[in-house]
Amino acid sequence: MSTTPTVLLVHGAFADAGSWSGVIEELQKHGVPVLAPPNPLRGLASDAAYIASVAAQIDGPVVLVGHSYGGALITVAGVTENVVGLVYVAAYALEQGESLGELQGRFPLSPLVSNLKEWTYPIPGAEPGVEVTIAEDAFPSVFAADVPAEVTKVLAAAQRPLAASAFEETAQAAAWRTKPSWALVAGADEAINPEVERFGAERAGATIVELAGASHAVAVSRPREVADLIRDAVRATS
Repeated sequence: MSTTPTVLLVHGAFADAGSWSGVIEELQKHGVPVLAPPNPLRGLASDAAYIASVAAQIDGPVVLVGHSYGGALITVAGVTENVVGLVYVAAYALEQGESLGELQGRFPLSPLVSNLKEWTYPIPGAEPGVEVTIAEDAFPSVFAADVPAEVTKVLAAAQRPLAASAFEETAQAAAWRTKPSWALVAGADEAINPEVERFGAERAGATIVELAGASHAVAVSRPREVADLIRDAVRATS
């Protein structure tokens, strides 16, 4: 069993595991074992259970890294026994019993909220569910203002939707109460109010790095700085 933690990268809504490509490259360059599974984006409890199951099947310690909505998932999944640290990247750090909507509602809303597009998806034996994406014309400014325009066009077209019900589900655990945490605040985030990121990180007692001018897609635009913070967590928990 390895004593060097495996980094498990959890993407958020409106993205996929490919959004971690630059971060993965940086980590692999430094010999850090890394895995970036798909996030189902169907609901807080079920998505967290999936991430927890992936973590539990990794031999040795795990550092969970969550971007955006993925931060809510690592908050819950982080109670898994072999998880030794949490890293929040432009992410939600929830308290137990708190929802995304509740945390967001304490602060001025970001431009994301008024630029969501609703879709429906089938649920066997039930009424269709509602899921959301970011309107394509708003995607560059809301999600990835510091990413080249030709890249944002691709990211906007390849969005993965989030079940709308995820905003109201409450976190069943807050792993940061018992596990050390680190957080990167994206200073120019237009998808999550940076105040939300900062508040959650401070409440969790996280080691915080703030990148001025960084958009929500900070893992795409500034992968080296994101990877550096993750490597700090890996070193501290090895």
